This record gives sequence, structure tokens and C-alpha cells, in this order.
Amino acid sequence: MTFESTPVFRDVRIGIIGGTGLYSLDSLRVVKELTVDTPWGQPSGPITIAETEGGNKLAFLARHGPTHHVLPSEVNYRANIAALKALGVRVILGFSAVGSLREEIAPGDFVLIDQIIDRTKGVRADSFFTATGVTAHASFGEPVSAGLRAIVHRHGSAVPQITVHAKGTAVCMEGPAFSTRAESNMYRSWGADIINMTCVTEAKLAREAEITYAIVCMATDYDAWRESEEPVTVAEVMKTMKVNAANARTLLLAVLPDLEHAAYNDPDMALTRPETGSMQYAFQQTPDQQVSAGKDEGRSKLAFIFPNYF
Repeated sequence: MTFESTPVFRDVRIGIIGGTGLYSLDSLRVVKELTVDTPWGQPSGPITIAETEGGNKLAFLARHGPTHHVLPSEVNYRANIAALKALGVRVILGFSAVGSLREEIAPGDFVLIDQIIDRTKGVRADSFFTATGVTAHASFGEPVSAGLRAIVHRHGSAVPQITVHAKGTAVCMEGPAFSTRAESNMYRSWGADIINMTCVTEAKLAREAEITYAIVCMATDYDAWRESEEPVTVAEVMKTMKVNAANARTLLLAVLPDLEHAAYNDPDMALTRPETGSMQYAFQQTPDQQVSAGKDEGRSKLAFIFPNYF
């Protein structure tokens, strides 16, 4: 089923992207599962439309697919974000398994990052404007939404057995291998607090798509920097990951009422205002002035997520 055949779901304002260990939502009524086509292909898997206790809809997507079969570098991030935007999503809350680079961020703790260091290698498509004949530059000084982080942090007490850290800096590496000990210590010297393999690409595309975005980083291990310990293993990550997934669901259910109010009921739309309409100032020239050989095809693709501009 394509998006075009399901116009009833163009008003879903909240999107949830589940990371490693979080492949589904509990305690919410599933309305439908959709396969959405975009100009950039299909997302990582079906998008689940669920209904909250407040009667609003949200869209859930597993970043690595429902059976975790997609590597971090192979995730079709553009299709993921474009599909959610096409459904009407204005706010995305992501969840991601991460390694801790700080003693005070224990395995099991959550971090609401406010900054990102990009250590990916350029093999991922991280812009909707690539090969479209349209040049645009999105503001990325503050890569995640402070307002959305604040809403989530306000409900950190819903998971009293862990600490939900209000901010932090993430290093986003290419993967899929974990860091060497030398790399891990280098990132610590840069002031980074956690490390993962997905957050920067997702955040960049959400910003281009004018979607308010934040990510809950769930620590599974201490990465490789601790010389007194063996380097991290997949077995250690998997053990903590199961607990993290349960805690993530608890936190999300606590956050949802405030998130629903901000996305559906606030007449001022204060949460999404910084991102809404932001790309109209990002073009080197207005869309009508841009000229290139691939102009028509590129504009057609961009119209999928920017119908007001193209």
C-alpha cells in the first residue's frame, strides 16, 4: 500500500523512530501498518499508525527494520524522514542505543543530547537536495530541539531506576564496528559524552524537512575507553539493551500527554515554530530561480516534502 492510497493518514503529527532493541510500541492501539513509497525509495520497514489514550495518532518506524536487518550505514534515512513528513509528522522523537564516554553516564542511563560531532565518512545520503539541481543550506548550529528535550526530561522520573541526563554531546561514527580504544579516548578529549552510529544523519534530514527532532540516547556500555575493562562486546550490549527498551517504553508513555498537547492542541504551536517554515530562507536562490539540467526531476522530488515551495 502506498501513501497516495491512504490520504486519511496525512494528519499524523507525532513520529517515533525506534532504535536498537525498540522495534514496536506497547499499550497503544494499532490502527494500521503502512508501506509508504517516497521519491527516495521505501523506509526501513512498515510504518505503524497507533492511537494514543488521548485519541491522537502517532507513527512508529523501526530505524533498522522490524527484525534489525539494516546496518547503520545502509539505513535509507531520506526515505524514513520523507515518509513520516508525508504522513503529516511535525515532531519526531528518536531512540538510539549508544556507548558512554563518561563515568557518570552509566549503562542503562538515558542522555538527551543537544550537540553532535559528525564522524561519518560521506557514504550516506544526508541531504534531500543532493542531485536535485537546487542548492539549500539548513541551519544546524543547534541540531536538536531544546523544547522537545525539555518535555522529555520533565518526565525522567517515570523511570526512577536510571538517570535521564538533560544534555550531552554525541559523536556519530560510521560503524558497524565499535571504536578502538584510541578513538574512544580521542572523542573523550573532544568533550563528547556518548557515541552512536545514526543520530547525525537523521537530525540533518529532519531539520531539512522542517521537523522538530530530538533523540533519547540509551547507554548500553562504556565504549572502549576504560583501560581497566575489556573492549565492549555485542553480548554486553544486548543484555543492557533489553532493559533499555522496557525503560524507553515507560518514558515514552509518560511523555506522550505533553507531547500530544504540544503537537495537536497548542494553538501557538510553540514547540514546532522554530522549524516550521525555516527552509524558505535556506535557498541560495528562490526555487523558481534555480536552473540546472535536472531541474524538473529534482523539483518534483523535493515537492514531496516541500509542497509549499515547489
